[in-house]
Amino acid sequence: MIVHNSYSRRLFLQKIAAGSAALAGGISRLQASSASIIPLREPAKPVAANDRIRLATIGMGIIGFIDTETALRVPGVELVAAADLYDGRRARVNEVFGKNVATTRDYREILSRSDVDAVIISTPDHWHARLSIEAMNAGKHVYCEKPMVQKITDGAAVIEAQRKTKRVFQVGSQCVSSLLHEKAKELFKAGAIGELNTVEASWKRNSAIGAWQYSIPPDASPQTIDWERFLGDAPERPFEAMRFFRWRNYSDYGTGIPGDLYVHLFSGIHHVLGSHGPGQIAASGGLRYWKDGRDVPDVVWGLFDYAKSDNHPGFTMALSTNFIDGSENEAGTRFIGSEGVMTIGWNSVKVARRGIYREKTEDVVEGYNSVRTFAKEMRDKFAEQLRAQTGAAYSRPALEGTTEYKVPEDYDDRLDHFHNFFAAIREGKAITEDASYGLRAAAPALLTNTSYAEKRIITWDAEKMQVV
Repeated sequence: MIVHNSYSRRLFLQKIAAGSAALAGGISRLQASSASIIPLREPAKPVAANDRIRLATIGMGIIGFIDTETALRVPGVELVAAADLYDGRRARVNEVFGKNVATTRDYREILSRSDVDAVIISTPDHWHARLSIEAMNAGKHVYCEKPMVQKITDGAAVIEAQRKTKRVFQVGSQCVSSLLHEKAKELFKAGAIGELNTVEASWKRNSAIGAWQYSIPPDASPQTIDWERFLGDAPERPFEAMRFFRWRNYSDYGTGIPGDLYVHLFSGIHHVLGSHGPGQIAASGGLRYWKDGRDVPDVVWGLFDYAKSDNHPGFTMALSTNFIDGSENEAGTRFIGSEGVMTIGWNSVKVARRGIYREKTEDVVEGYNSVRTFAKEMRDKFAEQLRAQTGAAYSRPALEGTTEYKVPEDYDDRLDHFHNFFAAIREGKAITEDASYGLRAAAPALLTNTSYAEKRIITWDAEKMQVV
């Protein structure tokens, strides 16, 4: 697997990129490398002052701030409002983005504003479907963080709202807009690894923050937090600051490891392969280390069976996540085929070409294998037959070498994803991750949780988007 840098370093790089004029329009200076550099996209064209897209963000937690800062790097985007249920975050919005940005606890005030064209939804997962539908019905374009829904049964309503309102709807699994995944898609389609048989992917973390032990401010209380609105349709319970700030740890509000991380992997893998999803899902795991009150596992392994399609002959996929891995944080996806292996890491796509091992003719006859169990007469006949079939002796093809394609370390696929979102609003360009795509990525992740909880194999119809 490909080792990636720490979460904090990645944020640091994003901060640098956000403040650099050299990165305007999503273009970065190329870094010297022995690998081939993937050509970056053309910078966005300047936007007239009267053609600005006015943006609001609902949910100003960690990703809410990152999404907002990234969106504002796209030319012609202006933040006009933000909503959050914690007073301190709304105060921070005005510190970072200016006092002219309107803030509120009530998201409905944002949806009623005539000066808001689009919204980012970066709330706990159990609010995603409801907010997306209400926002589109209010005439707003929507960028909704992954997973698109907390419950699969809500997916059809989101898809219908997008169809009915004709609003632009983008799910925030940014690897779908990544240059790396686009290059991997091109390589796979060209037959770089032959016939696909297996996909392996992992996302491992070895830090408290990586395991969702987010910071809790000293002033957290029912006075500074709108607890009832946070609960929404979740079960009633007394105020608990840990549940509010570490909501990913609880199945009432989040979707566990699969909803947080597997959905990214599904999104990217489906993009590379042109697949709609697996047909069968099985999972195992447990709560091994972070016994801090959470009710979701910190170790999850999933096995997924993909049926034959026009794009591949059918394959098995294995996903794994461990929140106390004992090594540096790492993530990567390996596509294993009959002629090689393609690996997607944080900064590169690598293809190692390699054929299937074939023993030399004499090794087959004399080697340690089933031929040794034949009677001598049959051994001689087999050897004669094998030589007639194969001609000259042959063996495993030499490794043809590893080809690597890189982007600069500070390349930000999230920025490309927002470029796509705003281009769809302005120019009517096709969206990369609409509601149907979002559900097909979210559903197998959510069904991983179901398989883990119920200890059974789940069957999913990815075409009809239904549990069988």
